[in-house]
Amino acid sequence: MRGPGWFRWVLRSEVAYGSFVLLAASLNFAFFVGDVGEPSVHDVRVLFLALLVNLLATGLKLGDRTHVGAVHLSASLVVDLQLLAAAVVWVLSGDGGARVATAEVVSLSGGALLASIVSVAMLFAQLLTRSGLNR
Repeated sequence: MRGPGWFRWVLRSEVAYGSFVLLAASLNFAFFVGDVGEPSVHDVRVLFLALLVNLLATGLKLGDRTHVGAVHLSASLVVDLQLLAAAVVWVLSGDGGARVATAEVVSLSGGALLASIVSVAMLFAQLLTRSGLNR
């Protein structure tokens, strides 16, 4: 891989993965918050952006062959599947604003948010373990 040394370090380290996981979780939260029965408060662009960012985070974890990396990858795949299902429901609903479809999409987004919270908690636990702050 070419480029400056710091660039290679960022791509190989947990910095990139952690940044993408936190960004995906915050975007998912931004979509999730609001009245379930009111489609206008849930912007579909935020949902698709959360899906895209989490797919990038999943791609960053594909080369990790550690046990912790496998757990991170599985949590990231759960988020991907939940957000992908939410996006499919939104697209198949036709008008994109039906109350029933919005409730289903927000519920699926909530499941993805829960998996994102677990993933962020695992990141912090891994950070505490590596840095020795848990002593």
